[in-house]
Amino acid sequence: MRFDIFFKDEAVMTQEEVLNIFKKSDALLEGHFLLTSGLHSDRYLQCALVLRQPEQARALGSALAAKLLSLAEKPDFVIAPAIGGILVAHEVARAAGVHALFAERHDGSLKLRRGFQINPGEKAWVVEDVVTTGGSTKETMEVVTQAGGVVLAAGSLIDRSGGQADLGVPRDALAVLSVPTYTAENCPLCKAGSTAIKPGSRP
Repeated sequence: MRFDIFFKDEAVMTQEEVLNIFKKSDALLEGHFLLTSGLHSDRYLQCALVLRQPEQARALGSALAAKLLSLAEKPDFVIAPAIGGILVAHEVARAAGVHALFAERHDGSLKLRRGFQINPGEKAWVVEDVVTTGGSTKETMEVVTQAGGVVLAAGSLIDRSGGQADLGVPRDALAVLSVPTYTAENCPLCKAGSTAIKPGSRP
């Protein structure tokens, strides 16, 4: 399968175009949210509402694959943390012409399950839906390196750290936002009497 046929003009998306897809999907939420990182925020990006539309998922995956290809060579596979990153990995891998894996939480840590294997020396792109601190991405990178694989680059649909999350490898995102986050102790929303809700996938 030729790799370059996937990277036509439609694979290039501006940040405004990406955010418009989120707005159209009612996926930019406002309120008081408890993030997967444990931090609190007044805004949340519900990527599942965007990725439920196959054409949107395909377009975003192709655009992210194009960005990652500008940073690193083609990988042997694409991997993401479950659950939020599964469809992202699938669509990026589709565009790259490689296979997709996901790591899932078991006994408190991310692991490969369901017969997934990484062979020593295999090269990976690690992808996510949204990066805040980069914690889940780093955990997934460790899954790769512990199996003897090599992480070439990392990417996400949204980087809400304002570009500050350091993953130790080249990385990019389709949209970069600076969204304030707070610890529970310092959260102004909590101090005002509001209760955080957890709309993400992790219990």
